[in-house]
Amino acid sequence: MEIRNIAVIAHVDHGKTTLVDGLLKQSGTLNERKDFGERVMDSNDIEKERGITILSKNTAIYYGDYKINIIDTPGHSDFGGEVERVLKMVDGVLLLVDAQEGVMPQTKFVVKKALSLGLKPIVVVNKIDKPAAEPDRVVDEVFDLFVNLGASDEQLDFPVLYAAARDGYAKYHLEDANVDLKPLFETIISHVPSPSGSVDAPLQMQAFTLDYDNYVGRIAIARIFNGKVRKGQNVILLKKNGETVNGRITKLIGFKGLDRIEIDEAFCGDIVAFAGFETVDIGDTVADVEHPEPLEPLHIEEPTLSVFLSVNDSPLAGTEGKHVTATKLKDRLVKESRTNIAMKFEEIGEGKFKVSGRGELQISILAENLRREGYEFSISRPQVIVKEENGKHLEPFELLVVDIPDEFVGTVIEKLGKRKAEMVSMMPMGNGRTRVEFEIPSRGLIGYRSEFLTDTKGEGIMNSSFLEYREFKGIPYRRSNGAMVSMADGEAASYALYNLQERGKLFIKPGDKVYTGMVIGEHSRSGDIDVNPIKGKKLTNVRAAGSDDAIKLVPPVEMTLEKALEWIEEDELVEVTPENIRIRKRYLDISERKRMAKKKG
Repeated sequence: MEIRNIAVIAHVDHGKTTLVDGLLKQSGTLNERKDFGERVMDSNDIEKERGITILSKNTAIYYGDYKINIIDTPGHSDFGGEVERVLKMVDGVLLLVDAQEGVMPQTKFVVKKALSLGLKPIVVVNKIDKPAAEPDRVVDEVFDLFVNLGASDEQLDFPVLYAAARDGYAKYHLEDANVDLKPLFETIISHVPSPSGSVDAPLQMQAFTLDYDNYVGRIAIARIFNGKVRKGQNVILLKKNGETVNGRITKLIGFKGLDRIEIDEAFCGDIVAFAGFETVDIGDTVADVEHPEPLEPLHIEEPTLSVFLSVNDSPLAGTEGKHVTATKLKDRLVKESRTNIAMKFEEIGEGKFKVSGRGELQISILAENLRREGYEFSISRPQVIVKEENGKHLEPFELLVVDIPDEFVGTVIEKLGKRKAEMVSMMPMGNGRTRVEFEIPSRGLIGYRSEFLTDTKGEGIMNSSFLEYREFKGIPYRRSNGAMVSMADGEAASYALYNLQERGKLFIKPGDKVYTGMVIGEHSRSGDIDVNPIKGKKLTNVRAAGSDDAIKLVPPVEMTLEKALEWIEEDELVEVTPENIRIRKRYLDISERKRMAKKKG
């Protein structure tokens, strides 16, 4: 049986996972009688809710005499570490581009990686059924992008297919009938080269994703570059740092559709999972004992943002979560770092951990996962990781692309200018929308997303991807409004909140638990204000007309984890529990806060 290895790459929400669904169903690999629902490859709850892919996943499709290994990759640049190493494992890429949106920042990010590895692309213009679709313009955009990224003549001679993955069809020409995905299967088979390497050579396979099983321990998903591997075979593990570990393949697993099946042997070119080494890491080579030859290690991009996670020490600590101790938190972070290599963490004191990742989204998804698993902790404002080189301070910069209705262009350019962004290009998109590109320090983007949505009345689309490290750009952007801070412990009272709502926007509702030092709202002016949200109305026997009218409260601002992380300043923390997200001051006591502010000032 011949093998083809391919990765599906695209920007967020251009339809990768939906396309893989269609391929799985139409190849007859999935069981017809089972209802798998939509986007079967997005297995994690958060992936299903947000409609994004976070972890790269692989599946195998059988089509005629061919086995096609497909890896579905994340489109968001925060998960670039996932995409990069996955591309080393395949021989071709399926580049999906939305027929209306065209080339987006993450498209550029993943295409750059794929072309530099010499992979041959197949371009699929997806969502051609959209009313504003312009497939021809998009194909020209892709061609220009390839030229700008230095593609070879062979890579520029890419086949183009037009598809609507949701409706399960692909075609060679726009005027062809909408039938099925057969043209795509045929193109993959004819255009993607078969894997290089030899079955007769000594074994060499490289791990590119990790998994964990409570029964067999650590599982590595790897590609066999040379030779063959059998269950029970004695092999040698060659680690990146030069260490070697002798061991045995205790379990060998193959892929078929969504199922993992135990197999006895696998050959050069295939992608398999294996167990037997507790110390296996991404990029390690498993080789023949007689001829231990390591493969080139995988390069993993450095983290650009960090936050501090610490044990929750607020007055409400331990009342809502299941796991509240430093030991539990540390064990969970160790487990995360085993399988998520784009994330690093270090312990920096009793119950405090510094977690570094590729962006706000990656860090907030980790926090959301912890919260759902019953952990309680506090998290600080994200900080960019600054480098020192030749006596200069360097900070990460990002390419930011915004698609906005024409009337909001001025507002967005002005706001981003304050955040040290430089405009690179501006292009009318038709339909009353404009696309503007900026280069901006990563720091300038922290806390901007919710402001951007407000400024564009929810119609703006904003995407960014890491560019490079450049010289430090000066003072960071700060929130212009202060915080309303509680000066009492208890439950919030309607009467008190009614009187406070004219001072700013509230984050809490009557009956919510509050404590001294907890932030209950955003002050309408700069500077913090201490308030009493639990004060009730003084009751007398005198009844007066008008004074006992029903209290009307404005609904509070709903604080999500991302919103809270964007909103807070350095002297504040987000308290995260399975039930609530609260914002608090780092120092709860008023006099201690003043003392610390003086010290800093």
